[in-house]
Amino acid sequence: MEPPATDEVLIRREGRAGRITMNRPKALNALTYGMVGRIWEALVAWQRDPAVELVLLDSAGDRALCAGGDLRSLYDSRTHGPGFARTFWRDEYRLNALIGRYLKPYVALQQGIVMGGGIGLSGHAAYRIVTERSQLAMPEAGLGLIPDVGGTWLLAHAPGQIGIYLGLTGETMNAADAHYAGFTDTLVPSARLAALAARLCDPEGGDVRTVIAGHAQAPEPSRLAASGPDIDKAFAGDTIEVILATLAKMPGEWAAKTRAALAQKSPKSLKLTLAAIRKARTLQSLEDALTIEYRLTVRLFEDGEFPEGVRALIVDKDRAPKWSPPQLDGVSDDLVAHYLAPLPQEEDLTFEVDNR
Repeated sequence: MEPPATDEVLIRREGRAGRITMNRPKALNALTYGMVGRIWEALVAWQRDPAVELVLLDSAGDRALCAGGDLRSLYDSRTHGPGFARTFWRDEYRLNALIGRYLKPYVALQQGIVMGGGIGLSGHAAYRIVTERSQLAMPEAGLGLIPDVGGTWLLAHAPGQIGIYLGLTGETMNAADAHYAGFTDTLVPSARLAALAARLCDPEGGDVRTVIAGHAQAPEPSRLAASGPDIDKAFAGDTIEVILATLAKMPGEWAAKTRAALAQKSPKSLKLTLAAIRKARTLQSLEDALTIEYRLTVRLFEDGEFPEGVRALIVDKDRAPKWSPPQLDGVSDDLVAHYLAPLPQEEDLTFEVDNR
């Protein structure tokens, strides 16, 4: 692995704010392992620095805050074993947990595309801000993975069966949808972002919540909310098979398109995603959800499902993944239980209690 470029993420003090700017615009600010480490170090240091009153996360360019993790580096690492993938996800998930319990106001500007790892950097923030251009999603089931970076925790707390629907289909949310689903808090028009950032950094800027509210506007009605009754009906089933059968009986274009979308996903990922989100509904903390996600991502990397998804969609781009098993009936309840089970104690994900 080549060392990361030092300018992949810009970290500096500006007024009262610690600023983090994702700086790989040509790669839609995909999150590399080097960026994870630098963001972690900055956040830990700023918690102890009285001159830093808040943290502001944004991105270079307006196309994406972060379109996900650096999938190519994970794919390329497979020839050397699972060590890099395990380390990447372990440190990334610890960063997600740190953001979720950060001791100072953490403001995330969810500009443009925000998927996968970008959700991990922003979805657990104290203040989450979308614009009219924002597009949020958790598309991992189409890559032979499961919604991770705390995605199962967020999806588990969405209204009704919305989280199950979003996790299984990978459907993209606009600003209103993301607000309804609980992935963001506030809509600020993109034309006001620069003024908002300047006011947040100003030592005389005032209370963070008040500043954000002064730049915000109400989102439009959510199409997800409008589709809620259909989603709740279709995705309340105990199994993927029942969900598909329900969709097959429902009239209209939405049910047909949704069923077709599910047919493209990894059967293993679908069943594990459903199990993980439902499990997350019973958990006590984001850290608990991240621990289960780590078990699943490690196992899906080591069994080849995730590398095959990346090959088909990112590397070769033939969009013809060879899922294993290829059909839902090959994914037994015992297999799902095995993937959810703890790793050996020395390999499982653990969290530091306090990073002050």
